[in-house]
Amino acid sequence: MKAVTVTDPDAGTAGMRLTEVPEPTASENDVVVRVHASGFTPGELTWPGTWTDRAGHDRTPSIPGHELAGVVAELGYGTTGLGVGQRVFGLADWTRNGTLAEYVAVEARNLAPLPADIDFVRAAALPISGLTAWQGLFEHGRLGAGQSVLVHGAAGGVGSVVTQLAREAGAYVIGTGRTADRAAAIEFGVNDFVDLGNDDLGAVGQVHLVFDVIGGRIGDRSTDLVRPGGTLVTIAEPPARQPDDGRSIFFVVEASRRQLTEIAQRVRDGRLRTRVAAVRPLSEAVDAFNPTERVAGKTIITVGEAARLTGEV
Repeated sequence: MKAVTVTDPDAGTAGMRLTEVPEPTASENDVVVRVHASGFTPGELTWPGTWTDRAGHDRTPSIPGHELAGVVAELGYGTTGLGVGQRVFGLADWTRNGTLAEYVAVEARNLAPLPADIDFVRAAALPISGLTAWQGLFEHGRLGAGQSVLVHGAAGGVGSVVTQLAREAGAYVIGTGRTADRAAAIEFGVNDFVDLGNDDLGAVGQVHLVFDVIGGRIGDRSTDLVRPGGTLVTIAEPPARQPDDGRSIFFVVEASRRQLTEIAQRVRDGRLRTRVAAVRPLSEAVDAFNPTERVAGKTIITVGEAARLTGEV
């Protein structure tokens, strides 16, 4: 099968190739999925799991990409809850070969059924952004109606989903971003927008929840914006300090069939939109890892017979 592989951590994307590799087989409780669309995170070549297995052993050449939408092609021994020919979407394990390939072996529990009225491209944009937003807001942030939320990168792939879910939950949402992001952030539902290049972030005042996807100086400044009893949730890096009278949580997203099902339902009934910025075939996946300009939203790689969509859907 065709797949994108990497072999050298020091080479980065320069060592990335589209090659022929053996098709995977389904281990116990696995399924093999014929991939129709795949999502990736540009920074994943710096993740240890890209290069080593759970025991820390080298597993190169490895296949990057972790989001997928496709059709079940094979069931492993003991696998239940899914069937051959079923449409699915979900999140591949961090320490196994990924989804920039024609086929991928995935633990069945990491996948959810994909309704027929959600196309593969939109589905492949959902797992990381959707699960990150859901877990950060409701599991770690304990968001409730009437609370205030500061969402960094509110027009981005994760931030746009955070904004929509927070508004649906009855929160007051303040979004941040660049000047060019203002219109998109407002369209996704922020109540107020802070231009990080021109506005005073401190003027926001204190909020119940900060959702940080940036880290660094912005993440550190955000610590002071957490009100007593509030929470700073971040996926960027462990916070350097705790909020006064509050708490901070750094987390890595986890697969959840139940949460994926909740997210898919919101897409079906129009409560949630994904932000797909570009759609490219597997033959262009290496170039997609090295964009020549900033991409506002997810880049989705189509494989096989996937429907091709462009722009925001």
